[in-house]
Amino acid sequence: MSTPSKPERYGSEPDLGAVVGERRHLINLAYRLLGSLAEAEDAVQETYARWYAMSRRQQEAVESPGAWLTTVASRVCLDLLGSARVRRERYIGSWIPEPLPDRSEWTAGPAVGGGRAEAADPADRVTLDESVTMAFLVVLESMTPAERVAFVLHDVFRFPFPEVAGIVGRTPAACRQLAYSARRRVRDAQGQAAPTAEQAAVVRHFKEAWEAGDIKALVGLLDPDATMVADGGGLVGAVLRPVEGGERIARYLVHMAGRTPGLTLLERTVNGRPGLVAQHTGATVTVAAFGVTGGRVSRIWAVRNPEKLRPWTAGESA
Repeated sequence: MSTPSKPERYGSEPDLGAVVGERRHLINLAYRLLGSLAEAEDAVQETYARWYAMSRRQQEAVESPGAWLTTVASRVCLDLLGSARVRRERYIGSWIPEPLPDRSEWTAGPAVGGGRAEAADPADRVTLDESVTMAFLVVLESMTPAERVAFVLHDVFRFPFPEVAGIVGRTPAACRQLAYSARRRVRDAQGQAAPTAEQAAVVRHFKEAWEAGDIKALVGLLDPDATMVADGGGLVGAVLRPVEGGERIARYLVHMAGRTPGLTLLERTVNGRPGLVAQHTGATVTVAAFGVTGGRVSRIWAVRNPEKLRPWTAGESA
């Protein structure tokens, strides 16, 4: 697994540029911990608020601002994960992590205060690698907050267990066990993912069959035990329960396309892997991530909740 680099350690004199320069690292960390760009931005904002709430003397006493910011951000995320579990139990339908476009496809940043979105700051872009694929993030959602934080900090960001222990509030041995348990979940759930080029080809054929309304071709591209999960958040129409079985998924997709004339399908990178974006009258209405194994689609995660599509739609009304 390719991993983001560990934050650089700084001297005792707090440098504003160095502190602000941690933002990209913090966004990357918080997104992996929370599965939501909006929540990640809130967590990072809270982290900086706590830094700037300190006096100059207190800031100068911090040996490593980068390490301090990472510790605070991780603890903020740990608290948010606890409350998020409660919120997601009340969520209407399935909850899917927020999908992210490729850098070249990220046209604008999220709107602030409900206004028009500003151009995306490169520092806010999440590094797309194996640790942000939709399959990986879905597995992270199955973990306890402590498991998730210990695993992401150690296995993804390469923090040693003594540092993880200080953040999670457990012993190094306990954090090692948490990471081991999380690692086993990932191994058991993910299986053998298809290479990117193979997935791109499967997704392209899937798109063509869907556009043609060819149920037989779709069934041939879907694993017989495939599962499709949709996330509308109660804000737009979406199937509330997973659709299971290749033939059922194929028929459902063709039926839905028939009810939405003018639907356009685009091949796009979703969380670093080939996926599809559905647009209706020029507006993005669905972002679909795929799991491909054995040359067939085994998982489809279709995000329709408009609040989770901001990076994909912010520039469309400009």
